[in-house]
Amino acid sequence: QHGGWRRKTLIGDAKFETVANKEFQKQERRLSKADSFCAEEGFAPGLLPDAFPDDYLAFNVLVTLREGLISLAKVIRVFENGKIFITHIESRKSRSEKEQHQLFMQLVCPHSAYENVCSAAKQSPLIRDVTLLEEKEPEKKDHWIPLHISDLDRCTHLVTKFEPDLDYDHPGFADKEYRLRRKEIADIAFEYKYGQKIPTVEYTDEENATWQHVYVRLKELFPTHACKEHVEIFATLEEECGFSEHQIPQLEDVSNFLRTTYLHTYIDTYIHTYINFSTCISYCAPPFPRDCIHELLGHVPMLADPKFAQFAQELGLATLGVSDEDIEKFATLFWFTVEFGLCKENGQLRAYGAGSLSSYGELANCLSDNVTVKPFDPATTAVQEYKDDDLQPILFVVESFDDMMLKMRQYVASIERSFEVTYDPYTQSVKTLDHNAALEGVAKGLQNDVGTLMHVMNRFNKPV
Repeated sequence: QHGGWRRKTLIGDAKFETVANKEFQKQERRLSKADSFCAEEGFAPGLLPDAFPDDYLAFNVLVTLREGLISLAKVIRVFENGKIFITHIESRKSRSEKEQHQLFMQLVCPHSAYENVCSAAKQSPLIRDVTLLEEKEPEKKDHWIPLHISDLDRCTHLVTKFEPDLDYDHPGFADKEYRLRRKEIADIAFEYKYGQKIPTVEYTDEENATWQHVYVRLKELFPTHACKEHVEIFATLEEECGFSEHQIPQLEDVSNFLRTTYLHTYIDTYIHTYINFSTCISYCAPPFPRDCIHELLGHVPMLADPKFAQFAQELGLATLGVSDEDIEKFATLFWFTVEFGLCKENGQLRAYGAGSLSSYGELANCLSDNVTVKPFDPATTAVQEYKDDDLQPILFVVESFDDMMLKMRQYVASIERSFEVTYDPYTQSVKTLDHNAALEGVAKGLQNDVGTLMHVMNRFNKPV
């Protein structure tokens, strides 16, 4: 009834990664400071102690001494005589053989005196040099991104958010046979590697009965609730790929059909992601998740549509190399489009999101008066709170897939990242556009495509 929404969602996973990465960056910063002279984390340049007026400035300096620590008291007096307050001081042996010691000092002074601090201190015979310091940040490291479809083998394996092993409320918590079956299918998924034949799963009578229960109810709703792209491709899947209420299709059969019928290179990526990240939930009692139903009845028909598949592909590419905060926003956009999106069709609302299309409860709900429908705007949609423990109360509607694509491209163009990427369907790999040679390769590809297009257009326009 509710379908597969009670899963570990992309948004939840993105939020977890954001928190984890921030903690990692804190640890990196501590290590960076410990390796530098600014060893104490509690002090930072520009942080003005409460005891000073707002027109005072806090900053750090590194003072190189001529005569060693024996002159420390006199050096302190040099700064104090200049009406400069010392809030923190450390000493260390100099890294240079010529000088004996250096002082790290945190100072506070009026803005008017700031520019003369270094020059005034250097006039003292006790001080060889004074250097203004800025907080040392940890060295930026390149983020790893999957560049080839086989790299997905290295990505995180996700099962579900609602775990029978962990959640007492799960109906399978006390069902030892169910938990063993769940683990059996999960192990098949997790052990799969790119290039292998997708394993065959022998589904039980109970599992096929669950499939039939949902399949029949969804098929009744598709003509009046699903978008035309889904309706048309679903009919093709029934006619030519063996989709029926009687048994769960095998992923290898679906993959081969999509590859030979629709010629979409991205389908391999989709199927591979599914077998890695999903498990079939066999427990019959609704409203608990059935991931194979979600993927096969929700995602497969939509991803077989070229225009929608291109949108999903570009949305995925847009996440590569962006900040954790932007990843959360893109995950939210994925939720309200690919999972629970609505579109306009002949003046009527229709569902194109897989979360709705694979759940008869969600599908009936999404076009009801229980839902607040808002126009799709990426900047607004990206920060909308989502709900994964009940039927969706808020959904977003697009005017068309073309309009959705245009708005998303404009939004992506406003996001900062250190490099751009493009997808090469011939090698099933992502290319980073961070040097001239990469740009030249893309330009040549475009030039060839334009040349072919012009040749065909000229032939069509040639008089008979």
